[in-house]
Amino acid sequence: MATVMLRSFSRVAPSSAPLRVHPARIQTHSLQAPTATCLIEARRDQRRHAGIHAISNPTLAGIEKRWEGMPPQEQADLWMALRDRMKTDWHEMTLQEKKAAYWIAFGPHGPRAVPPPGEGKQIFWYTMLGVGISAVLFVIIRSFARPAPKTMNSQYQAMTNEYLKNQKTEAITGVSSEGYTGKGMIQSKPRRGPPPGEDEDE
Repeated sequence: MATVMLRSFSRVAPSSAPLRVHPARIQTHSLQAPTATCLIEARRDQRRHAGIHAISNPTLAGIEKRWEGMPPQEQADLWMALRDRMKTDWHEMTLQEKKAAYWIAFGPHGPRAVPPPGEGKQIFWYTMLGVGISAVLFVIIRSFARPAPKTMNSQYQAMTNEYLKNQKTEAITGVSSEGYTGKGMIQSKPRRGPPPGEDEDE
């Protein structure tokens, strides 16, 4: 009887053995999968950055003086190469690369360019020249203009005030109001010559 049971157990054991998986093994495999992925990504990054070589010093020499005169395409290529270098470990960058990258990013060029010496004086004198030319043109054009109308003098304007008072115009706050001390319509200089006659008044 015991022999038969042992034989039957030995037959059943191989078929049921794969089902006995230890939980620790499952956890170990699940933890090792992300670690392997990280290692693969790190190796890819190393291979990618390994192909980025340092920029030669002659290429970066005197970049402060040559940058403004470089073609736009050459400027873009150099900046892209420096940007790729900055993606790596900065301890691997050369001193020339660090200086060039800082100067291109924050240096006094383009909109940040320092104005040349004496620019303020040039602006002032050119402004004064423009104002002087405008004044000369105004005087020349004014000399060809017609004389002022005969009514543009203080005598005619005083007569206009009297007419407005007789008509009780603006009796609340204007010329016809009580105690008014303003100039009214008088805004021109006195007329040279005899006062306006009755014919001119009409």
